[in-house]
Amino acid sequence: MSAPAFTHLPHPNRVADDVRAAAIADPAFGRVFTDHMVSIRYTEGQGWHDAQVMPRGPLTLDPATAVLHYAQEIFEGLKAYRLDDGSMALFRVEANAARFNASARRMAMAEMPEELFIAAVKEAVAADAAWFPPVDGGALYLRPFMFASEVFLGVKPAAEYQFLVITSPVGNYFKSGAPAISLWVSEDYTRAAPGGTGAAKCGGNYASSLIAQREAIAKGHDQVVFLDAAEHRWIEELGGMNMFFVFDDGSIVTPPLTGTILPGITRDTIITLARDAGLMVREEPYAIDQWQADSESGKLTESFACGTAAVVTPVGKVTRGDNSFTIGAGGPGQVTGMLKDKLVDIQRGRAADPHGWVTRL
Repeated sequence: MSAPAFTHLPHPNRVADDVRAAAIADPAFGRVFTDHMVSIRYTEGQGWHDAQVMPRGPLTLDPATAVLHYAQEIFEGLKAYRLDDGSMALFRVEANAARFNASARRMAMAEMPEELFIAAVKEAVAADAAWFPPVDGGALYLRPFMFASEVFLGVKPAAEYQFLVITSPVGNYFKSGAPAISLWVSEDYTRAAPGGTGAAKCGGNYASSLIAQREAIAKGHDQVVFLDAAEHRWIEELGGMNMFFVFDDGSIVTPPLTGTILPGITRDTIITLARDAGLMVREEPYAIDQWQADSESGKLTESFACGTAAVVTPVGKVTRGDNSFTIGAGGPGQVTGMLKDKLVDIQRGRAADPHGWVTRL
């Protein structure tokens, strides 16, 4: 079946220009939303249909809507950037489309043709380009998501789904002003287990991490770092970011994708950029005890987290129980800074794009 054409519904009450300008002058991450959203529906036997660009507004759900009971829900996160010539661009949107379908398969949900996913994202950007924020690190953060919309009670994959894209103007993810973030190692909670949904981008993974994240914040830290479920020894990822470790010989280690870690698109990009720069990158397990020992000996010189929202974020301090250790000088390292600059320069159109990652709009 061919992809449905998008119907554009008129907006009866767009946000006034002055109100929009005030809202995007200094937006808190994920708190300000644009005028429109994109909606597409799926029905078993009919496929994808009813593609619309419409005024953003509340959803009406029956109390027996399947997602409310069985949590069939997935999402993606990506950004639209303003290039120096004033045009807009997406970064590795094809990878988001592919990962969205990988999540759908794991959650027994309908897959979406990748070209339809990409078209929906482009429609969202085109509808609300005027919301691009004029701030440091500014972007339009795009949240495509899909949930089981069939009305029934019974444990089975749903036969109906709704896909939406909402848009939020954003600046930098962390606004603490600190040169590096502080991490709390969770001893009591794990994010994912072998055979589970750790590699899928589904809401349940994030819900289960919130209690540990709250614990980290209560103890004065920015983020929580999770260990593996089996041995409680190997570093996996943060609540929403992948981890990297830089050594004094210039080599880099990142935990391998074994099904319990989200295959981050920024993670994959960093690996490629580091190898392009001649650095050795190893995807291998790295233990929490080794992290501390290598930091204290000076063998480990930098650590950083990465993800679409926070881009590349240096890690300065780690606390596990009553023990804390500092990484390098406690601030951004040279390799971290170099990789972040390379990534941002490609995203913003300031550097060559040898891998064809940027999609101009």
